[in-house]
Amino acid sequence: MAVQEKSSSTYLFGDLLALARRSWVREMETRLERLGYGDYRRSDAAVLRLLWREPLAVGGLGSRLGISRQAARKLVATLEQRGYARAERDVADARRLNVVLTTRGEAYARSITAVIEALNSALASRVEPAQLAAADAVLRAAIGSERERARAAALVDPPR
Repeated sequence: MAVQEKSSSTYLFGDLLALARRSWVREMETRLERLGYGDYRRSDAAVLRLLWREPLAVGGLGSRLGISRQAARKLVATLEQRGYARAERDVADARRLNVVLTTRGEAYARSITAVIEALNSALASRVEPAQLAAADAVLRAAIGSERERARAAALVDPPR
């Protein structure tokens, strides 16, 4: 009986994923710059869309993003400096700092959402629906723990 040799080539999913992500972010930057938002940062898409749904306390924002309160505060400070958000003390609990989008931040969130929808539509037009569903399943499976998958779903799935 002949012994079959295993293939020595390895499918480099992570590398392909990283290249796709880089291309996606670059295209988002380009499109948002055309819309007047030349200061796009990778964290903006998640943060602005979360805050567009509802104002959040700094700690709640960090929790939803899977980052520390301190890291969330830095993100908020950057958004404030750029004119997209403001932090306000909660009227019921002065210890709580709520993050609210400014009018400019709401417009930016709408632009980010529109760009993401356009990129999603363009991608969907290049592949079959079954391929897109399979890619979605693979990407969700690539997310490590159940907790991380739940956090990702909260970011990318439509609000209930």
